[in-house]
Amino acid sequence: MLTAYTARQAQLLDAHCDILLVGDSLGQVIYGLDSTLPVTAEMMIAHGAAVVRGSYHSLVVVDMPFGTYEGSKEQAFETASKIMAETGCAAVKLEGGQAMAETIHFLTNRGIPVMGHVGLTPQAVNVLGGYAARGRSQQEHDKIISDGQAVQDAGAFSVVLEGVIEPIAVSMTKALEIPVIGIGASADCDGQVLVTEDMLGMFERVPRFVKRYEDIASVIDKTVATYAEEVRKRTFPTKDQTYQPKK
Repeated sequence: MLTAYTARQAQLLDAHCDILLVGDSLGQVIYGLDSTLPVTAEMMIAHGAAVVRGSYHSLVVVDMPFGTYEGSKEQAFETASKIMAETGCAAVKLEGGQAMAETIHFLTNRGIPVMGHVGLTPQAVNVLGGYAARGRSQQEHDKIISDGQAVQDAGAFSVVLEGVIEPIAVSMTKALEIPVIGIGASADCDGQVLVTEDMLGMFERVPRFVKRYEDIASVIDKTVATYAEEVRKRTFPTKDQTYQPKK
């Protein structure tokens, strides 16, 4: 599972990924925001529809943004149904464990597949006090496991487990019947998800749980530098890139 925000990105990832997540991480990655909190449903719908158009194999899941589902289960249904109708995605994802169980149950009983998200939940980062790994106390450890169980019991078809100490990830994966998708969790999870731009090396700073598989930023920098140099020297375009009179 990887994130995707555009049709072309989806086309490139589709053959290799079981799931494409249109994450609210697009707030930082695409729009340069400080967090996911300002992301709107309209932003998610626009990018979600683009990813669906570029995907033929992968299951496309769209994040429900902060403030669009927490108020009530009815609010959550209104947002989720709008996202699914206007994007064509297969499912939505929302953050929260036991507190969101009633909402997940409400949605799934009305035909909306839901992926859960527990552990470190970025939309609640202000309450959590930062992005540090969760589960270091026994109390927090037990709560995260209970959150995962609650999400499963409520009807979620899968759950993302983010930013927890590894023993929690191993325990939850063994305990739950639904797939557990790890990010900053454990290789023992049923699957993994990363922000595509992070794993491709588009940013200098990434979380410690990210493996940078390539340095695409350097490739882009080098390529654009070559282009700029050729333009300034007037060596581009050549006859191969221009239209000449017919003889």
